[in-house]
Amino acid sequence: MKNLMTILLGILSFSAFSQSPDKLWYNQPALYFEESLVLGNGKAGASVFGGVESDKIYLNDATLWSGEPVNPNMNPEAYKNIPAIREALKNEDYQLADQLQKKIQGKFSESYVPLGTMFLNFKTAGKPQNYYRELNIADAVSTVKYEVNGVKYTREYFISYPDKVFVIRLTSDKKGKLDFDIKFESLLKYKVAVIGNELSASGYAPVVAMPNYTGNNENAVVFDENRGTRFSSLMSIKNSDGEVVKTDSTLGVKNATEALILVSIATSFNGFDKNPATEGQDYKAIAEEQLKKASAKTFDQLKKAHIADYQKYFNRVSLNLGKTTAPDLPTNERLKRYAEGKEDKNLEILYFQFGRYLLISSSRTPGVPANLQGIWNPYLRPPWSSNYTININAQENYWGAETTNLSEMHQPMLTFIKNIAETGKVTAKTFLGVENGWTACHNSDIWAMSNPVGNFGGGDPVWANWYFGGPWLSTHLWEHYTFTQNKDWLKNEGYPLLRGAAEFCLGWLVEDKNGMLITSPSTSPENRYISDKGYTGATLYGATADLAMIRDCFTQAIQASKVLNTDTEFRQKLEEALVRLHPYQIGKKGNLQEWYYDWEDAEPQHRHQTHLFGLHPGHTITPYNTPDLAEACRKTLEIKGDETTGWSKGWRINLWARLEDGNRAYKMIRELLKYVDPDGLRTNYSGGGGTYPNLFDAHPPFQIDGNFGGSAAFAEMLVQSTETEIRLMPALPDAWEVGSVNGICARGGFEISLEWELGKLKMAKILSKSGNPCKVIYAGKTYNLNIEKGQTKEIKF
Repeated sequence: MKNLMTILLGILSFSAFSQSPDKLWYNQPALYFEESLVLGNGKAGASVFGGVESDKIYLNDATLWSGEPVNPNMNPEAYKNIPAIREALKNEDYQLADQLQKKIQGKFSESYVPLGTMFLNFKTAGKPQNYYRELNIADAVSTVKYEVNGVKYTREYFISYPDKVFVIRLTSDKKGKLDFDIKFESLLKYKVAVIGNELSASGYAPVVAMPNYTGNNENAVVFDENRGTRFSSLMSIKNSDGEVVKTDSTLGVKNATEALILVSIATSFNGFDKNPATEGQDYKAIAEEQLKKASAKTFDQLKKAHIADYQKYFNRVSLNLGKTTAPDLPTNERLKRYAEGKEDKNLEILYFQFGRYLLISSSRTPGVPANLQGIWNPYLRPPWSSNYTININAQENYWGAETTNLSEMHQPMLTFIKNIAETGKVTAKTFLGVENGWTACHNSDIWAMSNPVGNFGGGDPVWANWYFGGPWLSTHLWEHYTFTQNKDWLKNEGYPLLRGAAEFCLGWLVEDKNGMLITSPSTSPENRYISDKGYTGATLYGATADLAMIRDCFTQAIQASKVLNTDTEFRQKLEEALVRLHPYQIGKKGNLQEWYYDWEDAEPQHRHQTHLFGLHPGHTITPYNTPDLAEACRKTLEIKGDETTGWSKGWRINLWARLEDGNRAYKMIRELLKYVDPDGLRTNYSGGGGTYPNLFDAHPPFQIDGNFGGSAAFAEMLVQSTETEIRLMPALPDAWEVGSVNGICARGGFEISLEWELGKLKMAKILSKSGNPCKVIYAGKTYNLNIEKGQTKEIKF
């Protein structure tokens, strides 16, 4: 009987704690950054390693970048070269056009830099046993537990948005067994002081940090004590029953049973157009005030406020994919097992929700959206400067913001667009010769840099000379309105920026030899063609990607002006130009042409697929309104294949979802979750992406956009919408035979909950947030609903 009871208890324990859809856990500390567990409150970030003898914690602040406000008028006569480039293209001299494009270049973006590393050094001799490390994304708390010499040690970590501090509680289950020191180091210029129960670290970022791909030279990183963003990091120990010990650079306790560590971080950043050294915020006073207020609260009060704030957003959406038979394993082992083709539905749910967790944790600072690495970066010159790469990556970070019910986390991107439109007005004039409107190019940074990069002629036009970051960014404005239905915001914030992007497009368009409107010069992001004469190049006219973005930009500006009943004359100009745009073309292979002519691709499997913008994230190509073009997109994806980098795979999953091919989308989700060993050095820039042990996207090396794109794809597979209709389960894969989802959002101001069995929808609940008419489509049937604002309609199937 006793053995039977033991077995039953084991089964109950297994069912209660196995295959968690909310927890990442491990039975050993992290060795590499890509194994660390990340925390954040949308501004401060921490990457926790959980070591036993020494716990290393990387600290970041979303506003700590190299540089200072940019001078957008840095190449004031660049625009004078545009006529010569257009003439070269008119003469089909693409080699000359490529050469001339280099004259339309400016500086590189600045880099997102690390604040420093916090070390908790413990004096616990002995081999650890029963080690356990987790991140619970249901409450945004990380925990470490282990035993040494019969003493159980526990650590809890979280970063509070309401109290603006990083909180660490250390406990031992036996009195007086907790001995540790806190130490701080930084790659920046810094000083450390210990005053009372506080360890203070302050310093400043470089005024220049060149992209890592430009090589090493004496000017790659430049510090100037009179320039650059300042930072302060204050670390205090309270609620300890032990003795406080300190040196001139460390702070700690000995013979304690419990200790509470509070870390307060602030920088002098005061806006994209304010000099952080001379017009900056009083960062030291801010850090002190944050610490003072938090110190007046107990650990339980801090934790309760943190969880309540976090769960207000996280709990809006739940996903269930039915029963799982996967065993209870550490997350890294789950990934390895999953890569063998085995089932783990809760790992898929965890990945989806982890994307939402990352967005809440990295995107809550106005004007400072999540960058290429969210807010987690230990490198002074991180890959691709950890900047805002706006030819896909920064936008992909926000594809799930509205659909997965995190509209508030979209705000940092939307306010950033307002900033970049200011510098973008100058870029449009001085680099491109367009008098009205604004645009932005390949890269940007916290200073809202908008110019073409390349370091004034040193860049290859294939990546340096792309001018459509503005029109692409502007589509986020209309997206935000369609989900929220906030007309006041559209009138005061969204539409003026959307109008400016459309004005730029109008001013940039020229006629082709057939009298149609095209862009010239033009490139398709980071891809090359082989012309009919055999030339491999980047510059051309009328790239499909440009025109696809213009279609969305014009269409959305037209719709916005109608909603607001304004700008009739401007709207008419857009409507006239829209019908004159050079149309999509289907090539001889049945693919959607990327180039104006039916040229070959230099790399047929290239990671970028920007010419498919109209299918996703745009809305001008659909299987039901433009079936021939949708089929051409399908053919393009078939030619490209499924093996690609992380962010690109995330995009392709969304594209397959829009094509309503759930099984192909699911196949690529499984590939996106392919286990990748961390190398710790960021040296592996090749390969097909995958997922690191801590669920970070292995771009390669690391880039967070694949997490966000992959997470957004789950929502896209279950619900798709336009301003006038909602399609339910358009791309449900066979593997998700049973399930439910709650809280997915749809355009028009709706929130959706679904239940399905045997691959068939059983029930849908539609909550109307705005009182708009609602057309729901499922399995070929249309349901026209009128739901009052704040009310829910249930449909049985």
